[in-house]
Amino acid sequence: MSGSWSVEMAMAMAMAIGGRRMVVRHRLLLLLLCIGAVFLTPAVCDFNEERVAELVQRQADAPDRVIDLDDNSLKRFASADQPRSYSLVIFFDAKQLRSNSELHLEELRREFALLASSYFTNNEDKDAATKVFFCQLEFQKSQASFALFGVNALPHIRLLPPGSADPKDSESIGMTDFFRSAEGMATFVESKTKQIVGPIARPPLVTNKQLQFLAGGLAVAAPFVIKKITAQNTPLHNPHLWCIGALVIYFFSVSGGMHNIIRKMPLFMADRNNPGKLVFFYQGSGMQLGAEGFAVGFLYTIVGLMIAFMTHIVIKVQSKPAQRFLMLLGMAVSYLAVRKVIILDNWKTGYAIHSYWPKKWT
Repeated sequence: MSGSWSVEMAMAMAMAIGGRRMVVRHRLLLLLLCIGAVFLTPAVCDFNEERVAELVQRQADAPDRVIDLDDNSLKRFASADQPRSYSLVIFFDAKQLRSNSELHLEELRREFALLASSYFTNNEDKDAATKVFFCQLEFQKSQASFALFGVNALPHIRLLPPGSADPKDSESIGMTDFFRSAEGMATFVESKTKQIVGPIARPPLVTNKQLQFLAGGLAVAAPFVIKKITAQNTPLHNPHLWCIGALVIYFFSVSGGMHNIIRKMPLFMADRNNPGKLVFFYQGSGMQLGAEGFAVGFLYTIVGLMIAFMTHIVIKVQSKPAQRFLMLLGMAVSYLAVRKVIILDNWKTGYAIHSYWPKKWT
């Protein structure tokens, strides 16, 4: 019995000593982790604050508050290894594609600059000033970054949220008509970052200096203008000027000029199958180029001029044979112009126009 009790006591003492050693090891491990956290946390915070300070400085130096980045600087400010306390809104640009009117890169870049400058102005003295930064990447200097984000088409705008997320997990702004404006982009940024952009400060069409200069010029020219008006010796009293103005308005109306301005349609475009060839007429009713409208407007203007010619000039001709000849000539020119419009409409839309004669005439 005494031998058995001694063995049990020895085993109990061994287990107690082993348990104490395990507790000591766990405590040592916990202590080492706490010491590491104490030393590492300030380093991480210092690195984040250093990046924020540099971004703030770059933003202040940028004329339009859009920070210019390249592959190296993007790795520093968007590193996934170190957590970020700020969001990056990145505009992907390519200077060689700005001449492509279909992309509207220059216009979109101006709207993006309005967004960045408005955010900076509205939040300059607030904590939000260090929460969102607006940047741009140019393709020639940032090809690796384009590949990193998987950008293979422009226009493209990407929002990289705070934290240490992978750039590929960032969100892109949809390039609809709404999000192509600074106000639309501001709505997207506010919904994703929970920061208030504030009102978009668009530059006025006429500056104060321009208004002052214009007012001074009008004040100096007022006596001379009044004298000309009272004497009815101004360009506005010239009937030829009004005739030319009426023709310009008529041509602008029938050529679809307002449609081209509203829809921002190009005058022509490059052939997709042959980039060296220009396309002035697009077959299909889904799109109309500016050259198409000008061509049809020119033909309609010819018809209007022929009508004016016959109603104002031909009737004053004294010779009846000459009057008949000019009348038939005007009718023939008008017929050819209208026929050409019908041919173009049939080629573009596929709809044919047939002549119709009432039964009483047959």
